Amino acid sequence: MSTPPNITLGKVPEVTFGFWCIKILATTLGETGGDSVSMSLNLGYAISSAIFIAIVVAAVFAQVRARAFHRFLYWFVIVATTTAGTTMADFADRSLGFGYPGGASTLFVLLIAALGTWYWAEGSISVNTINTPRTEIFYWVAILFSQTLGTALGDWMADTNGLGYENGALVFAAGLALVAAAYFFTTISRTALFWIAFILTRPLGATLGDLFDKPVADGGFAINRFYASAILAVIIIACVLVIPQRAGRHPGEATS
Repeated sequence: MSTPPNITLGKVPEVTFGFWCIKILATTLGETGGDSVSMSLNLGYAISSAIFIAIVVAAVFAQVRARAFHRFLYWFVIVATTTAGTTMADFADRSLGFGYPGGASTLFVLLIAALGTWYWAEGSISVNTINTPRTEIFYWVAILFSQTLGTALGDWMADTNGLGYENGALVFAAGLALVAAAYFFTTISRTALFWIAFILTRPLGATLGDLFDKPVADGGFAINRFYASAILAVIIIACVLVIPQRAGRHPGEATS
């Protein structure tokens, strides 16, 4: 099917049910993958964060340089940001001593600042407007902060509030259900709902990841982090191959 002359294609996928399924899987992999490097390999949060931030920078550079939407490249960047978010949040909360409330509050401010700067510069923070390298960079900066904030929220809910990983996951799943209901039955801004859902999928993935790999004594299933990460990676690759995806569309000038 040809693209209408007044529509151009972006380099991020359309937001569909399949998009959210892969996003939750990716955030779960980010938790187990980040913990594998920082904890299982004993590299610590600072070194692990430095490694993953370098991967994020390289991945975003490749994504921005790409001329069209590439599904595997896009989801690789998502996984990279969520893995970096895991170690960055742990570094702020534990190594720097911010604690879960302080870390979550600081990251919330950073995310709002990133979104506010994007809105001030472009006039919109909708994913449907991502059609230039500058808007892509704004998008990925906001994604990184949202992934890191989501990690802090997940740890805060599961650990500090004593809900445990299973109940924490149920709380965030309920939150996503409310966002879905708001999407279908209200006129609340779709852009606002997107960013709320994007943030909430991260702590859902964080609590699910912790549920898989944390010791039984701490309420987890004690699955080896490397095995869990490998299984999740295979599932994500299968989903990216099977679930239909296409570049998001937005108004723009006709391309020749």
